[in-house]
Formats: sequence, C-alpha cells, structure tokens
Amino acid sequence: MTINRRTLMTCAGLAAVTAAAGALPEAKAAAATPQSIPPFPGALRRKIGDITVTALLDGYLDVQDSLLVGFDAADARNLAESAFQAPGPQRIPVTAYLVNSGGNLILVDAGTADTFGPTLGRLPEALRAAGVEPSDIDMLAITHLHPDHINGALAPDGSALFPNAELMVSETDYRFWHHDSFLSQADEHARGFFLGARKGVAAYRDRLNLFTDNTEIAPGLHAVALPGHTPGHTGFRIESGKDSLLIWGDVAHIATYQFARPDWGISFDTDVDQARATRKKVLDQVATDRLMIAGMHLPFPGFGHVARQGSSYRFVPAEWPYTL
Repeated sequence: MTINRRTLMTCAGLAAVTAAAGALPEAKAAAATPQSIPPFPGALRRKIGDITVTALLDGYLDVQDSLLVGFDAADARNLAESAFQAPGPQRIPVTAYLVNSGGNLILVDAGTADTFGPTLGRLPEALRAAGVEPSDIDMLAITHLHPDHINGALAPDGSALFPNAELMVSETDYRFWHHDSFLSQADEHARGFFLGARKGVAAYRDRLNLFTDNTEIAPGLHAVALPGHTPGHTGFRIESGKDSLLIWGDVAHIATYQFARPDWGISFDTDVDQARATRKKVLDQVATDRLMIAGMHLPFPGFGHVARQGSSYRFVPAEWPYTL
C-alpha cells in the first residue's frame, strides 16, 4: 500500500492527528528512511492437513531467453506482457520446502550456498526465520542433484551443513551423476554439474539412502518419478487427511512461459523430449485432479494450482491461509 497525504486524510482520526501535528515533519522523517533495507528472510508456511509445509527462499536468479528450448521471441513477448512482466530475462526464485509432519522435520532441497552469486544462498537465514537450526533437520530429500538443489547442503568447508540429517536421493539420479562414462563425455560446463553432485552426496555418505519410484520416504511423503529434467528427477507428494500437495521440483522453471507453452524446455534438461512429456503429463494430471502444487522456481512461495486455458494452462497462485 502507498501511504501519502491524500491516503491519510481519508481517515478522520488520522486527519485530526495530522492537522494538529503537521504533515510536513512526518514527510521529512519518511524521506530520511534508508532507501535500501535488507529484505526479510523468506519463510512462509501453510498447512496440508496435519502437516506444516514452509517455503524457504534461497534467493533468485535471472534466466536468459537463450537457455529456453523451443523459444519464440514474438510469442514470449506477448506472454510476458500478458503476465505484466518485462520481455527478456525472467527472474525466478530458488525455493526449498520444510515439511514438518510432527514426527519428522524434512527439508526438500537445499538451495545453492554461495555458488551462484550474492542473490542466492539465503536458505540458512530463511531457516532461522522459521525457527529452525540445521541440526534440527532429520531428513534432506533431494528432487535432483543439480547445483541449485544440492549445493546448499554443504557448509563453507565442504562438510555436511545438516549434521543430523539422512540424505534421500533417487537411485536413478545417483547412478547417473556417479557414472564415470557420462562424466568423461561431459563438456566443461556439464562436468561441473557432475562433480558438484558427487561432492554434495559425499558429505552425507555415511547416512545416504537411495530410494526408488513411489517410495514412501516418510509417513505421508511419497516420491513421485518425474524424469527428463534429470534421469531421476523426483517430486514429493504430501498427503494428510483430505489434503494433498505435490512438490514438483523443476517440472517448470518459468511460469510466465511454460504453463502456456509446455513444449518449451530449458537447456538444463538432460532429456528435453522426456522433460516435455513429463511436464505435459503432470500439468494435465494436477489440473484434472485440482491438486495443489509447489515448485522450486514458481513465483515465491510457489504454492498454487494449474488451470486449463484452451489447449494450454495457467498457474493460479494459492490464496494465502491467513491463519494456521
């Protein structure tokens, strides 16, 4: 809300106060307020039945158009304008989700640490804002082993940031990133992804658990195979009472484009065609079932629904539950 003299004078009580005290000194004081104020840590929670899920903002990054596969500039410009976004690079968040079932404290993904610059690596601050210390986490469940999902699991010295957490990783994803022949064929950029995935897992090797598709990794939390972005890319479905939530990882990266144009992939997809097929399948399922979703790169806090719009879809952010 923008507060100015006209806004204040619409309230009779405030009008009386400003008339007696004078508005100009107040305006001067407001002008002296620092223009740059550190943002509040991003930690927003909602209930899924008896389970509490907290969105934790690690930060944001800007995705260049050149990273999109199937991108059409004129179409993108129209989509951006219809979404009240500027054409060009799209800013997306990096989000993790804290799942509190009452018996377990599970962190789904861990953000980036300091590997992508100063706009990221805020997960520890967000955890503290939620009243949680790294030592409180029982389980770290990873959707896939890309650096913006696993690197934040490490402390600056390379040790495990979450000293009491078991690490849950898809067996398929683990085997892909640890396959030496794939590593040897990777270019310099991709090689960094392989080495980063291995480093993140190595810090938790004594408490590493590999799961297969549809495994219940904790009460009320099931792994859902969503391959394509990586071979073992996984979502986690939470069910409690009559409520359900699918934390879908990286099914979509840019809400402005990929709901309306699910054919558009991103160059980080290991298998663009399979990722496209998975995206279309999931969009259809969650729209049909009216299932709430949460995504690591959807507009923060990332909770919402998918609605059909002709032959495509649109993201509908969830109304915030003002009480818990």
